[in-house]
Amino acid sequence: MKRALIVGGSSGIGLSMAVILSGREDVEKVYIVDKAPFPEYCLTEKIDYHPFDLTASNYSIFDTFSDVDTLIVTAGFGRLALFKDIDEALISTYFNVNTLPVLRIVKHFYDKLLGKEDFYCGVMVSIAGFMSSPFFSVYGATKAALKIFIESVNVELEKAGSSNRILNVSPGSIKGTNFNNGGTDLSQLTDLGTRIISEMEQKNDLFIPQYDTVYQEVLRRYHEDFRAEGRHSYDYKLNSGRITKQKK
Repeated sequence: MKRALIVGGSSGIGLSMAVILSGREDVEKVYIVDKAPFPEYCLTEKIDYHPFDLTASNYSIFDTFSDVDTLIVTAGFGRLALFKDIDEALISTYFNVNTLPVLRIVKHFYDKLLGKEDFYCGVMVSIAGFMSSPFFSVYGATKAALKIFIESVNVELEKAGSSNRILNVSPGSIKGTNFNNGGTDLSQLTDLGTRIISEMEQKNDLFIPQYDTVYQEVLRRYHEDFRAEGRHSYDYKLNSGRITKQKK
């Protein structure tokens, strides 16, 4: 029977995967670690919620989940804003929520990743970590760091003889999440959540949703001329209706 830990599982794609896993007969327990309360309408006997702020200095809470064989980290935040409109204090918050927690949490479970037993691990990154993304400069930087970290550690796991891998999940904008102050709509997230779990359980190391239909061409353009694609990205976001004036 599987036991899963989802960090950031109280909303968005993390909540979707918590609901999916808790509904499976082969899953015994789904631990949720999140600053936000877990929604009561999704609670089942299998869900075990633990409140925790990822900006805390003490991460010993993660040592209490020694029985899990699945680790999913979905916590993170971002907003569209020009760099000039981002408060300096927010820069460190971005890294203290989006980036450093992943490294610290993986460190707590690294022996399981290195072990001979199956251990499944997935991290929500972003397509913004693969290319320049105006209006997402700091957010993209936090995700680019995760991309390189995951790629590097996966090579170390392979060279150590482990079959376990960390799955880098790098989508674009996901409908049905509260990423940009929206709300969680599980009906729009079930298919993606199911696919992410499947990719993770196959021990794949990279999953880019809509790669064939959208992002293969975007990445091609970026690698051909990153400056031109950056300008295209700037104009696309500006005309998308998603940009709101930010207060300093």
